[in-house]
Amino acid sequence: MADSATETAPEIRPIVPHLKLGETRDQDRLFGSRCSNCNTLYVGPRLFCGKCSGQGPFTEEILSTEGEVWVYSIIHQATPYVKAPYIAAVVDLPEGVSVNTNIVDIEPEPENIKFGMKVRMYTEEVSEDKEGNKYVAYKFCPA
Repeated sequence: MADSATETAPEIRPIVPHLKLGETRDQDRLFGSRCSNCNTLYVGPRLFCGKCSGQGPFTEEILSTEGEVWVYSIIHQATPYVKAPYIAAVVDLPEGVSVNTNIVDIEPEPENIKFGMKVRMYTEEVSEDKEGNKYVAYKFCPA
């Protein structure tokens, strides 16, 4: 039997390491790491710079919540837990980095999405594990 003194309370966790959770979902943000040696910006945490091979230090930067669709695909086949069809996309952010995401709140039809379309990020709880921890993911919708 588990000792209640060693049990931990369920947590709310980001589903990816480049998502920082705020006190509310409206305060959640993506972040990047900027190489102090060559000024290159990456999405998420970094140990090494791919451009200058430096080991840092890296400074953390909050990324924009709005961007533009660079490329997309309408996916018609998915796992049993994912409703298909859906729109998988790469969104360019104004800081010069891109994120992989799903575009939601729009019918997954080619006439509804365009390259360069303005989109904005939001977050929501998407799953829960057997210990009761909840996981938050980011998605983008038309701006």
